[in-house]
Amino acid sequence: MLNIISKRFSAANVAGMILVIGIILVGLLAPSLAPHDPLSIHVANRLHPPTWSYPFGTDHLGRCILSRLMYGIRTTVTTAFLIMTMTLIISMPIGLITGYKRGRSDHFMMRMVDGTLALPDMILTIAIVGILGPGYFHMILAIVIVRWANYVRFIRSLVLKTTKEEFILTARISGNSHGRILKNYIFPFIASPILIFGALDMGRIVLLLSGISFLGLGAQPPTPEWGVMLHDATAYFQIAPHVMIFPGLAIATFVLGCQLISERRKSNDTWV
Repeated sequence: MLNIISKRFSAANVAGMILVIGIILVGLLAPSLAPHDPLSIHVANRLHPPTWSYPFGTDHLGRCILSRLMYGIRTTVTTAFLIMTMTLIISMPIGLITGYKRGRSDHFMMRMVDGTLALPDMILTIAIVGILGPGYFHMILAIVIVRWANYVRFIRSLVLKTTKEEFILTARISGNSHGRILKNYIFPFIASPILIFGALDMGRIVLLLSGISFLGLGAQPPTPEWGVMLHDATAYFQIAPHVMIFPGLAIATFVLGCQLISERRKSNDTWV
């Protein structure tokens, strides 16, 4: 078993999986692991530095930062996974069809993709949320609208490359329909790199989520969400740095884990 894992995954991939799975498990077990109620206010303990009772200290309302970070995994990571899933559901058929069929529809769709990618993700997301109005669901919709183009372009490029393979030509000569070729030959061949791309994109989505909430346009207080915690901490960073350091480290750790999962092996093996 260990030999199979070592051949398939690099040390960086394994380290990334351990980080991400560990974070997810902490979120799932938050009710049992959290030392305090994440919403419980104790003004007398506000901005308390890290202690045995409060390992990560308390925020401006005396709430346990560690507990809020644990429950924040449920909000931030679950939302990121939901966004990635929705984006894949929308982008997968578009990328498969445009890459396989090409023609006028492909040209039109790629011009839409180019237009979407012309602006930085954060700016376009802020603009869409500004139009729709601040809120959790509007934030999700805005990020899906922004991220779909990246998935379509990536999937289309994989399909274009795969259609040149000999086994696809053989499948066509054998009389397989276009739908059967897409389903039984092309999709299984490109599934692995799409999953790796999705793992990497989870980190980007978490950064977007946290950035939007940090600006006050996404999840709203008192929701235990990493971006919201950063937003609440800005006024107290100089007198109590821990209120911003620990949420920032949580975001950085998760993004690092996603980055490590998506690393390719430094050998002849590739993620295809």
